[in-house]
Amino acid sequence: MIEQLHFVEPDLRAIDTATAEVIACSVFHDERPLRGLAGLLDWRLAGRLSVLAKNDFLTGAEGEIVLVPGRPYVRFEKILVLGIGPRATFDDGVVRRVLGKLVSALEGLKVRRALVEVPGRASGKLEPAQAAELLLECAENALEDEMWTLVDDETAEKAMAQKLVRRRDARSRSEA
Repeated sequence: MIEQLHFVEPDLRAIDTATAEVIACSVFHDERPLRGLAGLLDWRLAGRLSVLAKNDFLTGAEGEIVLVPGRPYVRFEKILVLGIGPRATFDDGVVRRVLGKLVSALEGLKVRRALVEVPGRASGKLEPAQAAELLLECAENALEDEMWTLVDDETAEKAMAQKLVRRRDARSRSEA
């Protein structure tokens, strides 16, 4: 069972202090320029993600995963960019499927420490409490074995922490 989640603000200076092997962000199929963590990373990578998108190598289609080398531009070995499809069709089902793909990709890469942006959070399409619920539902087993640091703001951190405490308390009561 997860006891806590770690957080870092969605700011390049804060992200630069995080320790992880991989950083994972998501992009919508129909949102350019890139926003959220993908936009921050694109800036740090001197537009490399934008070039991949312009050349249709990075489309943002749901289920797409593009692996980009991070170093020397960022302190992470790998950048995983996850496609989450068009904004109009984004829903909890998309988040579940994309988080499932992310967990599988991280397991396949044998990653123990990851910095992750929950799909939909940066765009405001997913509220913090719902993001926490979906994350715990889809990735709880992975989170037990590995350390994920979520890229999100302080408000989201508080909401997600409250959701985690309630879930832990409910689980304790059911086990008693």
